[in-house]
Amino acid sequence: MPTRTDSEAFDPRLESRSARRNKGKALRKRVPRSNHALWSAPRDRPDPIDLLIAQDRARNPSLLPIRYARMAASPFGFFRGAAAIMSWDLSRTPTTGLRVQLCGDAHLSNFGVFGTPERNRVFDVSDFDETLSGVWEWDVKRLATSVVVSGRGNDYSGRKIRDTARATVREYRKMMAMFAGMRYVDTWYFHLDLTSHALPGDRQLRRVFGRAASRARRNSSLQAFPQMTKTSRGHPTIRDDPPLIRHFSDSTKAELSRLMYDRYLSTLAPERRMLLDRYHVVDVAQKVVGVGSVGLDCSVLLLLGDRDVKDPLILQVKQATSSALEPFLGPSPFRNHAERVVEGQRLIQEASDVLLGWSRLRGRDFYVRQLRDMKFSFDLSALGPREFLDQAELCGASLARAHARTGDPAAIAGYLGGGPQFDEAIVTFAERYADQVERDRAALVRAIRSGRLPASGS
Repeated sequence: MPTRTDSEAFDPRLESRSARRNKGKALRKRVPRSNHALWSAPRDRPDPIDLLIAQDRARNPSLLPIRYARMAASPFGFFRGAAAIMSWDLSRTPTTGLRVQLCGDAHLSNFGVFGTPERNRVFDVSDFDETLSGVWEWDVKRLATSVVVSGRGNDYSGRKIRDTARATVREYRKMMAMFAGMRYVDTWYFHLDLTSHALPGDRQLRRVFGRAASRARRNSSLQAFPQMTKTSRGHPTIRDDPPLIRHFSDSTKAELSRLMYDRYLSTLAPERRMLLDRYHVVDVAQKVVGVGSVGLDCSVLLLLGDRDVKDPLILQVKQATSSALEPFLGPSPFRNHAERVVEGQRLIQEASDVLLGWSRLRGRDFYVRQLRDMKFSFDLSALGPREFLDQAELCGASLARAHARTGDPAAIAGYLGGGPQFDEAIVTFAERYADQVERDRAALVRAIRSGRLPASGS
């Protein structure tokens, strides 16, 4: 199984850390840090609507109206669903060539609070559908752009948005410099513990994230069970809420319950299979999630343990297709795209879901995880300007930790340097690309109004 995903040139046994740092610094001559500010749509840029339609072939046509309605609702909604468009654009921007395991869709809403197997609460990346080995700058540019797009959506001032984007990149740069001086094993175990007094920010930040950690602790299958289920003939079943939640045909339900589930179990470690052997599947239903994922097959499995104890377990089964980055960064080494997602998540995250696994059914790939396991994501629109900045800084720190685990922090830190040159360039890029997002979203709205694309509520 492939395990190394970063640059082939990174081998600490061949070069010292200081030598690799100097190589990173030397890259500035070939790719000046100021060049990362550059963005203007090239003449050969495809129609963004064509790029979205090209993705539709792998999606359920009946759900596409929901996808496009959610994308058209706001520039940030569009941005969340347009990873394929930005991937094309990023492939035309300068890069250092230093590779890491990319999140692939590093925007503010794809970070959140999680429970580790030890039940600690940490802040980390949360979405890995597009994960792939690639150049680190792409994740940084997408994260900074998400700050600008969402900040504009919250009606923050231009100065506040620039300050927040700058702080996000600065935190990434500072954390990468720290990781460049740490032992590899310490970098691997490093995590952003929400109970730590070492978090950036002030007392108000710790109160905000303390409340988030408490909400995450309560977020579990046990909490979701009464919200998502009803009792029918004395047995619990998933509650229909069409078009967002609806039951499959009996034959599809049987396939998901038997073939897919059995194949999923085979990807788990023996002790985790033993845990799931104590549960049995009682119901399966389709569930629409997110923005970029709408149209891909997603289901929830309701499992129960002993009958005389309230012991539900809800698993999410989500289709994985090829990463939007693959046309530009090369194919994944995994033939099963769900395995690509799972292994990428394990490389990036400090502590992944213990029930994370993958499967295949009818020629399509699926990954499986717990629907809720002490997970919590912030509503960006509900954050004040100071809380928004603190959230963005945490995202920058978390992204640096993810990249340091799978790439060469010494070379990246050497390139970044100790000054603000890279920070300022990325802020400029983010503002320019946020303008592009608004133009592309306007094109989507026109396509919906003209009947070229379907759109409906929810």
